[in-house]
Parts: sequence; C-alpha cells; structure tokens
Amino acid sequence: MSKLIRVGQQLRLAVALPILALLSACASIGPGSMNRDRLDYAEAIGSSWKQQMLLNIVKLRYADAPMFLDVSSVISSYQLQSQVSLAGTASTGLTAGLRDATGHALAVGASGMYTDKPTIAYTPLQGDKFTRSLLRPIPPAALFQLVQAGYPVDLIFQLATRAINGVYNRTDRPSGSREADPGFYQVLDALRRLQLSEAIGFRLEKRGTEETSIFAFSGNKRNPSVEQDSLFLRSTLGLKPDARELNLTFGTVPRNNQELALLTRSVIEILRELGTRAEVPLSDVQSGSVLPSPQPRPDSGPRDLPLVNIYSATEPPANAFVAVQYSQHWFWIDNRDYRSKSLFSFILLLTSLAETGVTPQAPVITVPVN
Repeated sequence: MSKLIRVGQQLRLAVALPILALLSACASIGPGSMNRDRLDYAEAIGSSWKQQMLLNIVKLRYADAPMFLDVSSVISSYQLQSQVSLAGTASTGLTAGLRDATGHALAVGASGMYTDKPTIAYTPLQGDKFTRSLLRPIPPAALFQLVQAGYPVDLIFQLATRAINGVYNRTDRPSGSREADPGFYQVLDALRRLQLSEAIGFRLEKRGTEETSIFAFSGNKRNPSVEQDSLFLRSTLGLKPDARELNLTFGTVPRNNQELALLTRSVIEILRELGTRAEVPLSDVQSGSVLPSPQPRPDSGPRDLPLVNIYSATEPPANAFVAVQYSQHWFWIDNRDYRSKSLFSFILLLTSLAETGVTPQAPVITVPVN
C-alpha cells in the first residue's frame, strides 16, 4: 500500500512540474513583457541608428555611397503551446517509467513550446524621401527652433550653415575647401552671448496665406554689452542700424537690410564636412583609396578644430560611444569625448528636422493572433 501511495505522489509531481513551468512562462507574456521589450528594442534601435550614421560618415570620407535604412515598424509576437499526457500499461517484464506493486507500468509526459517571432520592417531611404531628408538644405526656421529650445546657436550655425548674410563659414569639402571669412566666428560669438543674455528671439507669424519667420533683437540700451553685440551684428551683416525685427529667409545674401539670410547646409553636406576631418589609416592614404585630412594653418583657432573627433585603428576600441568597422579598420567616437558625443547626437536630431512632407506608409503586416 505504501508503494502505491509513493507511486501516486510521484505521478502527481511528474504532472505538476511541467504545468508549473509552462504557467511561469505565461507570466512574462503580454503586459509583463512590455517593460522589457520596449526598453530593449529602443536601445537596439538607438544603437543601430548611431552606428549607421557613423558608418555613412566614414563611407563619404572614402567617396563611397551612403545607405540609410529606417526602422518603420517593430512587432513582437509570442506563442506558447503546452501538452500533458498520462498513460498506463500492464507488463510482466521490465519497462521504463514508474512501476507499482502489482507490476503495472505508469507513463507520464509533458511537452511545451515557447516561440518569440519579432517582425521588423525596414524602409530604404531613397527617391523623393532621400531628397527631402538628406539633399535639401535644412530650413532656417528649423535651426532657430533649436536655438529657442536651448541648443547653442554658435555650434548650430557652425555645423549647419554655409553663410550668414554673405559672410561665409569654413568648409573642408574636397571639391573646394576655404577658410571662414574674418567676421564669421565673431558673429557666432556675438550670437552666443546674446542667446545667453536672452537678447534674441524667434517667432512665426501668419501674414496672409504665408507663414513668416521673424528674428528679433530684444536687448536694450541699459545693458551695454548686449547693445554692443547687437550693433556689431548689424554692422557686420549689413543690417539696418536700428532694426529690432528681421525677416528670416534662406539664401546667400539678403534682399534688403531688414532680412537675415541663412545659406544652410543639407544633412549630406554636414556628414561630408565631418567625414573630411575624420582620422584615417596612413596606409589607405598612401594607397590612394582616401584623401589626406586637411592640415590646420599655424594661425588656426579653436573653432578651426574638428567638431567631432573620429578615430581609427586596426583593433576595436575599448571605450567607444559608437564604433563601426569599414575597410578592415575600426572607426569610433571616444566615450570620454563629451563634445564629440553631444555634436554627434545633435546630428541625429538634425536628420529628423530635415524630414518634411508626408512620410511614406510602412508596409502592411498581418500578424496571427495566438
């Protein structure tokens, strides 16, 4: 009798353990998986976005064609199947399984299957969307919206503009490099001081059927340094001496002395500028596969240094903010270089600002409900 009781206990345990294991797996499906999946996918998408951007900067450095893939949708589908079986047989010989005192063999079995099938849709950036996002110059109003959000105006303009009212920025493009005009960096410094003093502003106005962007000086004569910077900007940029509000427009030169004309760069142009200053292996320069980096002049100042420091080596880096492999070498941004990290992250934001118009619809995906 005691053997029969012991066999029954073993049977119940054999049936209960697989069921409990399957029920514990169910606890992580549905609402329980949201925190884990959302954070994991967000981290993975962000990391791949950084790697894609750095890789395209390096490819442009090597005169290679860039390629962008957008993650248009992520769908995580789970499936759980379980089966429990119980069977009994009578046998006089030795059998596998649990045997009671009368010689009967008892067999118990359980099976389970857990499937995680994520569906990720990618959309190549090409055609009109490629033109809008990467080839068209960034709208001047978008840059000033970043200024209003607190981003440093001097770094924004140094990175994303070619000229302000005909005063040109530095460029290192292989097709034609040039130094910045004498007054360009001074204009950036004055704008930054006015921004810190909250003496400049930006707003959008509806004039008839068109939306007009207004750049305004809000400084007053009670602050001599603010007024001095305002007068310097008006003089250097050819603005009306007593102008307090300026129409903001895209172009090389303004139509009159009450207009602020920004000749902005496209995203591709920004990436090419950054790629030109990226460090490359000497062997690649000697072989002719890439042009050497432009050498700084003896009188170069801090603003003539690369905005983003990109390093290269044959071995993978130990402490990288983002790293990619190209042409049998590693390229990376150091995690301890805060300025380069922040500027690189800002470029990712610029790619979103450059997108205009209606975004193409992602492919329609049918997911079975289990």
